[in-house]
Amino acid sequence: MPAPAIECRALEKSYGKVLAVNGLDLEVRAGECFGMLGPNGAGKTTTIEMIQGLRKPDSGEILVLGRRWESDEREIRQRIGTQLQETKFAEKLKVIEVLRLFRSFYGSGCSLEKVLDTVQLNEKRDAWVGKLSGGQKQRLSVACALVCEPELLFLDEPTTGLDPQSRRQLWDTISKFREAGGTILLTTHYMEEAEQLCDRVAIVDYGRVIALGTPNELIASLGAENVVEFGIENGVRLSDEKLGALPGVQEVVLEDGRVRLTSTHVHQTVPSLMALVGDSGATLNELLTHRASLEDVFLSLTGRHLRDE
Repeated sequence: MPAPAIECRALEKSYGKVLAVNGLDLEVRAGECFGMLGPNGAGKTTTIEMIQGLRKPDSGEILVLGRRWESDEREIRQRIGTQLQETKFAEKLKVIEVLRLFRSFYGSGCSLEKVLDTVQLNEKRDAWVGKLSGGQKQRLSVACALVCEPELLFLDEPTTGLDPQSRRQLWDTISKFREAGGTILLTTHYMEEAEQLCDRVAIVDYGRVIALGTPNELIASLGAENVVEFGIENGVRLSDEKLGALPGVQEVVLEDGRVRLTSTHVHQTVPSLMALVGDSGATLNELLTHRASLEDVFLSLTGRHLRDE
């Protein structure tokens, strides 16, 4: 087995009285796309910045490509690519000029033409940065992270705020890098993105890893393949005991006046639920069903949504 691309042991980082990262352990295997999921304030960005050498941990150990920031910073910088949550480029520079500038920071790398092709910006090579769309700017940011032909690529919420087409284009770029043997550490708020791109996922909350596995493994940990959500008019409440006794129901959660059921047999759960509601004299004001997702895993583990502040 090749050495891990990233190893973190007992990482801690505080800002005053706020403990942002709390004894976090993490290992990213060489050649995988590894996702970190969690709500804002969970400690994801702080963790990634410590791994990138942008912040110093209060305690703990970090190895990046088998090297330590304390003694091997220059070597590590030449072997990694970084795309931050937000990157500001000079608006009057051309795309090719920005790439040429970033390429000059490294001793070796790939041709600018290859990078432009990878991120699908060939037609914009001579366009000013200020004339690019949001999606094109994000692809330029990723291109700047790829100019050194990195072994390890950091992507911090790379598709936030993008339209679906731009998001898919960036997914293609990320997948090509992964297929070529690169390693990726990705943070995201989009569950579909994590399920589509990531080999393994760590769910982070309050500065710790609370669940780890492949997307399918984490979803399977719910013990049910489907979720049924419903609300009842006038705040009528059905008992958890009766809901839990419905066919296929594994878990009952009340959230913001709505009820969430995880179910192994949704085709049995829904008719029985409708009958129970009818017998109680209540009226549904909404009824939704969907396949279980990583969002449901996080909600089950923490009682919060991934997008909660």
